[in-house]
Amino acid sequence: MAYLLLYVDDIILTTSCDDLRKFIMTLLNSEFAMKDLGPLSYFLGIVVTRHAGGLFLSQKKYAEEIIERASMSSCRPSATPVDTKPKLSATSTSPFKDPSLYRSLAGALQYLTFTRPNISYVVQQICLFMHNPMEVHMNALKRIMRYIKGTLDHSLDLYPSKPTTLISYTDADWGGCPDTRRSTSGYCVFLGDNLISWSAKRQATMSRSSADAEYRGVANVVAESCWLCNLLLELHCPIRKATLVYCDNVSAIYLSSNPVQHQRTKHIEMDIHFVREQVDRGHVRVLHVPSRYQIADIFTKGLPLVLFEDFRDSLSVCKPPASNAGVC
Repeated sequence: MAYLLLYVDDIILTTSCDDLRKFIMTLLNSEFAMKDLGPLSYFLGIVVTRHAGGLFLSQKKYAEEIIERASMSSCRPSATPVDTKPKLSATSTSPFKDPSLYRSLAGALQYLTFTRPNISYVVQQICLFMHNPMEVHMNALKRIMRYIKGTLDHSLDLYPSKPTTLISYTDADWGGCPDTRRSTSGYCVFLGDNLISWSAKRQATMSRSSADAEYRGVANVVAESCWLCNLLLELHCPIRKATLVYCDNVSAIYLSSNPVQHQRTKHIEMDIHFVREQVDRGHVRVLHVPSRYQIADIFTKGLPLVLFEDFRDSLSVCKPPASNAGVC
């Protein structure tokens, strides 16, 4: 078995045995001018460090470059990347004097979320205003920089784990946008113990109830889970157990299994049928989780420090293992 990940002219190759790896590299070398850089250590700006427990993926140098570009190298760190106040509005304060700088920094932060999923929500928020940034939006962006400054060593840790099941968490902040009253959906998907997919996104349409908003979030993560299951099947790692989807809204959970179509749920009928079909086939189970343990909250709203750090740890965003602290 061999997997090859290709991006333009950068390649990661992993095989089930060393002889197969050498054979494939010989074939590639016969067709293309290539250079073997040895064991994986760097790919597209992401530093990969092996340790006894797995792999540590870090973008520390990239984060330092963003902070320097923002002229905030000597800023005071912040404990969290966003406060617990209501979401940002498009109609507030005065316009920011340098929109190009704002867009450049916001775009750079989007790539940083590849190894820092805990800032996905607030980065999504500032990216909503790239067309017309205000001073308050720049202040929110600066707070992200201050948080990154204080957590430069933090990044994503991956562990050896048997890929036997997918576990998902989904949440929605109903009507949170002060301008459009659209909801923000967030989810995260774990393969075994490892976080492999996450999202923080404003919903395309306004939801008329919290159950509607939460159920659209369930539909989003079920669609993502179906795609991941198909991908893993192509990679010859089929998931034979039902995907577990944890949601903290009881109404959304009832809608996923209740065959009765009510008058008040006709406006979300397509999502209902899609999720219910997956539940009926045994591919998905939608279960309740108390809000205190709803990890997906970190993708939909600002959280108090203790809860934020707890959920951040649950996403495996942490400091490098002690033995590798000097390397990263």
